[in-house]
Amino acid sequence: MTSDDPVRRGGREAQRRRTRKAIVDAAVRLSAAGATPSIDEIAAAADVSRRTVYTYFPSLDHLLIDATAGALNEPPVEEALNDPALAGDPAGRVDALIRTLLKYSPQSLPLGRRLIRLTVDPPASGTEQPTGPRRGPRRIEWLEQACEPLRSTLSPESYQRLISALTIVVGWEAQIALRDVRGLDPEAEEEAITWAARALVEAAIREHEADSSANDAAAGTDRR
Repeated sequence: MTSDDPVRRGGREAQRRRTRKAIVDAAVRLSAAGATPSIDEIAAAADVSRRTVYTYFPSLDHLLIDATAGALNEPPVEEALNDPALAGDPAGRVDALIRTLLKYSPQSLPLGRRLIRLTVDPPASGTEQPTGPRRGPRRIEWLEQACEPLRSTLSPESYQRLISALTIVVGWEAQIALRDVRGLDPEAEEEAITWAARALVEAAIREHEADSSANDAAAGTDRR
């Protein structure tokens, strides 16, 4: 059996995946406590060497980005959004999305604070181009999925404006503002976020209905 044997190659790849997962899982556990772990601490928790960590991740920042993504994969968002009882209820779907995300906030928010710092701080190189990893479109995808019942109802411009507005109130930034600036506890925080999100969805629907009524009235006048 040669070193190129498919079975042997498959075993090596499986081992690499297990090692990488162990490193990311260790970073998630340590970061969930609220502090930023060091490479040495993560390596010890994953039972690997410091050199092994750097084999998989070029920097601590890149590792923590992956850890954040791992923490975000935990919430059963798809299950919440696929609830048949909410199929035609965009406000209810957004509400379910928010409550699901906030349920997992104790695990994800400490990592979220770190991710926000990484993506808003100016690049160390002094150039105008960002040099670190950027946040992905996961939040937008979830919001678009939650608001899917409105996609064919609102105009494209109104729909995209609603998604943009919801982006402001659904996510780590809103949580951090409510906790750090307003001093809210988790229950009050959830109430404020769900109230604001529902108000935005209902405002978009009312605006559409008002525009439709105005257009119908104008069309009736023209027919006279």
